[in-house]
Amino acid sequence: MIIGVPKETVAKETRVALIPPALKKLLQQGNEVHVEAGAGEASGWRDGAYEDAGAKVVASAKELYEAADLIAKVQPPTMGKPSEVDLLREGTALVCLLLPFAHLDVVKRLAERRITSFALDLMPRITRAQSMDVLSSMSSVAGYRAVLWAADRLPKFLPMMMTAAGTIKPARVLVLGAGVAGLQAIATAKRLGAVVEAFDVRAAAKEQVESLGGKFIELPNAEDAEGAGGYAKELTPEQQEAQRKLLSQRIAESDAVICTALVPGRRAPTLLTADQVKGMRPGSVVIDLAAEQGGNCDLTTAGKTVVKHGVTIYGPTNVAATMPVDASAMFARNTATFLAHLLPEGQLLLNLEDEVVSGPMVTTDGKITHEAVRKAAEA
Repeated sequence: MIIGVPKETVAKETRVALIPPALKKLLQQGNEVHVEAGAGEASGWRDGAYEDAGAKVVASAKELYEAADLIAKVQPPTMGKPSEVDLLREGTALVCLLLPFAHLDVVKRLAERRITSFALDLMPRITRAQSMDVLSSMSSVAGYRAVLWAADRLPKFLPMMMTAAGTIKPARVLVLGAGVAGLQAIATAKRLGAVVEAFDVRAAAKEQVESLGGKFIELPNAEDAEGAGGYAKELTPEQQEAQRKLLSQRIAESDAVICTALVPGRRAPTLLTADQVKGMRPGSVVIDLAAEQGGNCDLTTAGKTVVKHGVTIYGPTNVAATMPVDASAMFARNTATFLAHLLPEGQLLLNLEDEVVSGPMVTTDGKITHEAVRKAAEA
């Protein structure tokens, strides 16, 4: 089977789906790998490195798509002109961060063209699939990056400093959401010397937060709000109100708030209101990693920095692409492991009893096969 790796066309996307060191097993299984010229340059890999690894470098996207039996990419295929969806040959396969609920038009077109598509963002959270979990890998990048952005924007030191002018107190960092991104943010802030607190609605997060040196903020008499796959589930209005009251004082005392809370398939929950931002000290910083899903902060604008009440609020988008070398390496390892699972002997094996295959599969044989995506498309 010929695996095609195109150059990403979405603005500011610097990652690549596969890097040369990730190709070895795929080639050993009897697959060929074709790479569009320049696909890996932004992530530190020249065309010659791909050729040395055994891949074939082709001059254009058109040539790549015409030859490939399976396309591996980072972003969902575009629908504009030219359309990457229509470049795909009918009956071929696609593996990428499809984000199907946000790109239902793409999903419908993939079904029309009989493309077998897999959304890496729908990979099941099970032990066997941990090495294929692109979302966790990219969340690690985001959590690390968020703290660096906070440190850059804060008008004070993160660590305690012993100076000729006396002792400078460490900054206080509050992390909202203790998933993968939140835990990486906690670890990074602690390494930089900040005093770190964290909040999460999932009871299991307490031990994880404390293991990294953070202080866990508990909601009294709260039910565990852990849902399927270890993700947080949506709270009731009463729980949300209790949460806001508990967090208001901690937010007011914080120099930096890192927002990371997401609920799969839904708008990001609001954890930081306009009034709470107003109560923060001038010069404080909010980094909202949930900006693309609506934001955890009422005042977040995706992709922009805004200043309200003297507080800087940054809503970054596509965070992993700001660190393309390591982000691409992590993405490629996850993707190559999944492809090796799909193509054990150089042929696409659709074992639908295997949830590692059926879980992320969105379309095949002209149909939308993922139940939740199909219902969303029909609605």
